Amino acid sequence: MKTYPSNLTDSQWNTILGILKDKRKRKHTLREIFDALFYLLKTGCQWRMLPLHFPSWKLVYYYFTKWKNDGTIELIHELLRDETRKKAGRNESPSVGIIDSQSVKTTRIGGLDRGIDGGKKTKGRKRHIVVDTMGLLLAVVVHAANEHDSKSAPMVIKELRGRFTRLVKIIADGGYRGELIENTRKIYGWIVEVVLRSDNTAKFEVLPKRWIVERTFAWFESYRRLSKDFEYQTETSQAMIQLAMIKLMLNRIKK
Repeated sequence: MKTYPSNLTDSQWNTILGILKDKRKRKHTLREIFDALFYLLKTGCQWRMLPLHFPSWKLVYYYFTKWKNDGTIELIHELLRDETRKKAGRNESPSVGIIDSQSVKTTRIGGLDRGIDGGKKTKGRKRHIVVDTMGLLLAVVVHAANEHDSKSAPMVIKELRGRFTRLVKIIADGGYRGELIENTRKIYGWIVEVVLRSDNTAKFEVLPKRWIVERTFAWFESYRRLSKDFEYQTETSQAMIQLAMIKLMLNRIKK
């Protein structure tokens, strides 16, 4: 089979195989399926335009849908994030999260949950994420771009519940001011700390911790499938983001 730069290395595949614990014999190996998914994610090609070196696009799409719906992609992502944090000398559970959203255009094909972000003049969706201080993804929710950050943030914050025992603080920008701060404290016991830009400077200002989530959004740009939101369902968009982070973490901890 032809190899591509996006293909998994032997050690990366062994890491995923150790999570899947799947030894069933197939005509096409699961490694080929993952290589096809990472190729599609990296190049941004359409499902039907996957190279013939890979299994049929219908089979690749079948496994992607299956793993998205049964939580396999999320499980791989969660375990790899824990391993990445441990390798960096961190506790598996972060104590601080950073929240932000990114408005992205959708395509003319359309899809569910779309709107216009009036502030950024973008018609499409928002990728609403929480990351740790390493920039690793803790939670992601994709929703219509016309939803204000402070109104949709509870959906993202809810995804953190019961998963991170050491979490005490979530850092946010000025768009999250309001009831969210008090409601988050009452419901979850977490502090939402709003970090604002100074009004006394016209220069570019790197704000403590907030730049980390912006870097994570920049990482997404390495994957053409994420250059826009091409997906019909928001759940598919979320799974694509998790796959991108899986590949990023594999490249970081496994050669």
